Amino acid sequence: MIAASELILNPDGSIYHLNLKPEHIARDIIFVGDQDRVEKVTAYFDSIECTIQKREFKTQTGTYKGKRITVISTGIGPDNIDIVLNELDALVNIDFETRKIKEKLTSLNIIRIGTSGSLQANIPVDSFVMSQYAIGLDNMLRSYCIDSVSNPKIETAFIEQTNWDLQKGKPYVVRSGETLEKQFNSTAIHKGFTATAGGFYGPQGRILRLNIQDTDLNRKMDQFEYKGLQITNLEMETAAIYGLSALLGHQAISLNAIIANRANGTFSKNPYQTIDNLIRYTLQKLCL
Repeated sequence: MIAASELILNPDGSIYHLNLKPEHIARDIIFVGDQDRVEKVTAYFDSIECTIQKREFKTQTGTYKGKRITVISTGIGPDNIDIVLNELDALVNIDFETRKIKEKLTSLNIIRIGTSGSLQANIPVDSFVMSQYAIGLDNMLRSYCIDSVSNPKIETAFIEQTNWDLQKGKPYVVRSGETLEKQFNSTAIHKGFTATAGGFYGPQGRILRLNIQDTDLNRKMDQFEYKGLQITNLEMETAAIYGLSALLGHQAISLNAIIANRANGTFSKNPYQTIDNLIRYTLQKLCL
C-alpha cells in the first residue's frame, strides 16, 4: 500500500496537483506549456466533456473526429513535468481506493506541442522539429534509476565535446517513443535532437546581470555531433517527458514549432500561425 504522504489525494479523491480523477483523462494526452494554449487546441474539438484547473495545470478532455483526447498545460520546466507525468501515471496505474499498483498497467500516449528555437541554419523558422532524441541538462531525471532508458555513449560524447562541468550534474539522453515517432513522421517534419535546459537564462547561455559558468557552451552545443546527430533545438521539457515516459511505460513524442533560428538570427513573422499549423498537424496525425 502506498502511504498517504506519497500518493497525495485531495478531499474529493482527485490527485493532488492536477486535481483530476481517473475518469477525467483520455489515453491520448497532448501537453502544452502555456495554460492559454489549451483552448487553442480544444477549439478544434467536436465537444468538450470537462475543464479542470489548479494552479498552472489546466486540463480539458473532449473528442476530435470521434477520438477522445485530453489536453493539459504543464507550465514551464522539468520540475513541472515530474509532477504532471507521475500524477497522470498514478491516475491510470494506481487504484486510489486500495492505494496499490494495478496488476494490468495502462500505457498513455503523450504528445508535446511546444515552441522552440533552432540551433541549425538548415532548420528554418516556421518549420516543425520532431525530437527523435533529447538530452537533459537539468539533472531532474537523475533522481530516478535511468540506466534502462538512457544512452551513455551519446552522453559521454556530449560531455567530452562540450567539456561539460560535471558539478552541474551529468546530462542524460533518452529516445522518443518509436511507435509515436512513426505515427507523426512525414516530409513536413525535421527529425531532431533536442536539448532540455533547467532554466531560461543562465542554463540557456543568457547573460543579464549574472556571469555564467561556461560562456562558450552554446557554440559548443551548436557544433556537437555524434554519428550524424546534431542538437537541433533548445527548450525546457522534452528530455524530462521522454525519460519519465520511458521509465513508466508510456509512449512520448515532442513536436516543436520553430519560431526562431539562432544560427542565422531570424524570428518568425507570424509565430501564432506556425503554432496553429502544428496544432492542426498534430490532431490530424493523432486521428490516423
